[in-house]
Amino acid sequence: MKNRDIQAAWKYHDGTKHSYWSIRNNPHFLDWANRPQPFKVYPNIEPLPISRDVPQTGVAALTSISEPYPSSRADSVPDLQDLARILYFSAGITKQRKSPGGEIYFRAAACTGALYEIELYVVTGDLAGLDAGLFHFNPADVSLRLLRKGDFSGNLAQATAREPAVASAPVTIICTGTYWRNAWKYQARTYRHFGWDNGTLLANMLAVSAASGLPAKIVLGFVDAEVNRLLDLDTRREVSLCLVPVGHRLESSLPTPSEAQALGLETIPLSQREVEYPAMLEMHDASSLGSEEEVAQWRAKQPVLASSASAGAEVQLQRLPEEEQPKDTIEQVILRRGSTRVFDKTASIPFAQLSTILDSATRGLPADFLEPPGAQLNDLYLIVHSVHGLSPGTYFFRRERNTVELLKAGEFRVEAYHLGLEQHLPADACVDIFFLADLNRILERYGNRGYRAVQLEAGAIGGRMYLATYALRLGATGLTFFDDDVTNFFSPHAKGKSAVFLLSIGKPLRGAR
Repeated sequence: MKNRDIQAAWKYHDGTKHSYWSIRNNPHFLDWANRPQPFKVYPNIEPLPISRDVPQTGVAALTSISEPYPSSRADSVPDLQDLARILYFSAGITKQRKSPGGEIYFRAAACTGALYEIELYVVTGDLAGLDAGLFHFNPADVSLRLLRKGDFSGNLAQATAREPAVASAPVTIICTGTYWRNAWKYQARTYRHFGWDNGTLLANMLAVSAASGLPAKIVLGFVDAEVNRLLDLDTRREVSLCLVPVGHRLESSLPTPSEAQALGLETIPLSQREVEYPAMLEMHDASSLGSEEEVAQWRAKQPVLASSASAGAEVQLQRLPEEEQPKDTIEQVILRRGSTRVFDKTASIPFAQLSTILDSATRGLPADFLEPPGAQLNDLYLIVHSVHGLSPGTYFFRRERNTVELLKAGEFRVEAYHLGLEQHLPADACVDIFFLADLNRILERYGNRGYRAVQLEAGAIGGRMYLATYALRLGATGLTFFDDDVTNFFSPHAKGKSAVFLLSIGKPLRGAR
């Protein structure tokens, strides 16, 4: 089984690290004339328009990302309006702006380079307003395109070794990653971005589903070839990343899996030419699961539980009181959210706001690789620059105790500037949150697929932090970093861990774009 040969993950991870010299010795430049199209288009399939102007849920953003998820013990079947709401507020276009390279269509969730390489497909049974089928969602015209007619939920149940959430779901959304759309800028490091960008999108999807009263879950355990075949993907260009069953039927009989014949549907090329980065294809192949038996075995093992020895004084989180929490709905916050380009380095935020962001974002993701609930793959390390009620310094977030533990007191803006790829954003922010993980333990437990899981979880928690930050009318941006320098900076506490993700939070500089 390829998934158990974890040297593949280490080869990819080590080969895509950023360092001071790797950045300077990379001759890559952006070929604007060959920039990929931002949408996947099936030109010969008639669109089925769905409305973006659906009734809002009225549920506050902080509630939708931090409260327990709706129970799956009762019937909860989405209709077409529910599905439209989930799709639009996960991947729809919320803003657009002209740039030197042409029009940029900003989407509902943050994405590296605003390149939006994650595609969404939908497998449904018969819903109110929509017949059973396999559909592709196109954000450009807010429409569905029918790829296969009929109910293929039996295929997904088989591919996931009868994962209960999939077997009982009236709707399952499948997320895929398109290599070239992101690799045009980020080259082989795109496979890390698959996890980050899929994760931020999932943060929106889970929050909007919860606000709609619909249970949803991230499913990473599936037979890759079966799902790719169902979607009729050219796997040198696009691959399935995860499934999200939405809703629940108490009584349902799964249809017999259908033969997924090749469709041969025409799509518009992304660019005149594409550059293939073999390291990504090799990593994906090495982390693929080949049979239902392998999926069942992969899911059955106990999750990795983060643990670190205590090193210093701890400060209890001080979440904002309920009456002081903003009531903006999840939809309003998603429409307002962006990625801050310039922080006001003279500003500060209250510790209560930082506490609310940390607490809201880390209350547990509903995912098949994090069962029983409470497991978390990533550890959070902080560089605090300007937070009222918390001294400047480096901290470790102890999620199980809801505390931040002081590692080293002091001012570290110069170090943050260096760690964040010598960008001013992490130096000017009020706080930087670094995600680090013990890849040795994670790969031992999950195999190479653990690399997908740890990147995806970081993106999803980071996505929740984005939502909480913008609910509080602050700003945030995701950044890349010098890998080994991050680990060294937080050591000895972080010794043996690997840098996974970075989110900077602060107050946007007024008038800056």
